[in-house]
Amino acid sequence: MSAAFAPIEASSVAPSVDLLFYSLLALSSLVVVGVMAFILVFAVRYRRGSRVERKNVTRRLSWELAWTLIPLGLFLGICAWAGKLYFDLYSPPAAALPIYVVAKQWMWKLQHPEGQREINQLHVPRGVPIKLIMTSQDVIHSFYVPAFRIKQDVLPGRYTTAWFEATRDGSFDLLCAEYCGTEHSMMRGQVVVMEPQAYQDWLQAHPAEQGLAAQGAQRFREYGCSGCHGPNSTVHAPPLAGVFGKPVQLQDGSRAIADETYLLDSMLQPTKQVVAGYAPIMPSFRGQIPEEQLLQIIAYIKSISEPQGNPP
Repeated sequence: MSAAFAPIEASSVAPSVDLLFYSLLALSSLVVVGVMAFILVFAVRYRRGSRVERKNVTRRLSWELAWTLIPLGLFLGICAWAGKLYFDLYSPPAAALPIYVVAKQWMWKLQHPEGQREINQLHVPRGVPIKLIMTSQDVIHSFYVPAFRIKQDVLPGRYTTAWFEATRDGSFDLLCAEYCGTEHSMMRGQVVVMEPQAYQDWLQAHPAEQGLAAQGAQRFREYGCSGCHGPNSTVHAPPLAGVFGKPVQLQDGSRAIADETYLLDSMLQPTKQVVAGYAPIMPSFRGQIPEEQLLQIIAYIKSISEPQGNPP
């Protein structure tokens, strides 16, 4: 789509989003124009004083069914199309590169798996799916990149995700699309899309002392998590190796998937979803661990859920 009508299409989903939008716009315009045309014709033809026959016409069921069912079918088709696109937008590929995002008044703080940190700027490789794992440090924000056609609310005390695959190099506006305070309009940055090799060069030119999972392993020990959840612990606590992404049986008989939100709740609200067979003795870490360190711990738990991972 031309930039004269919309931002350039710079992600794999942008053409599909634009096609849906303009199809809905065209269909809605067709219905509006048709209805207004009939109103205009009848208003002129049957105006007061005009010499036209005004007797009741014979009811035609076929016409009534046609003008009811055809628009209904078209709009239901648009709904089904939009539903499929929605699930595609919120189903990141399994091999997507995770980027961790913390929003706060009024900046975006981003961290790569290798440990590199950025503020209000995100470097990503072109042609590689990127999964954003996001939370807020204070109020509700919204991660919005118009050129990628993605917008996702970022909430305090909860993790939300979004994904994209950039299809062209360049710098693209990163905005907050939720009013978040007096400097809301200043909460903006850039997503810098690079050739894959240029991205690897950028990572090497900005080395981090530790990867995100390694930082999480350090926090895991610092906050005493390994004392209860480590393999040699004498405390009866659920083991964490291999748990991420798997179903967990809870005391109330229900099951939960051990995703980022579940792990966050387990640290901040440990009595909310107690694992079956374990006593609710874990203390809450709410207000004790900064958001960045919570992300690091979760990245570590994810790393020991991989086949080669081992807890400390």
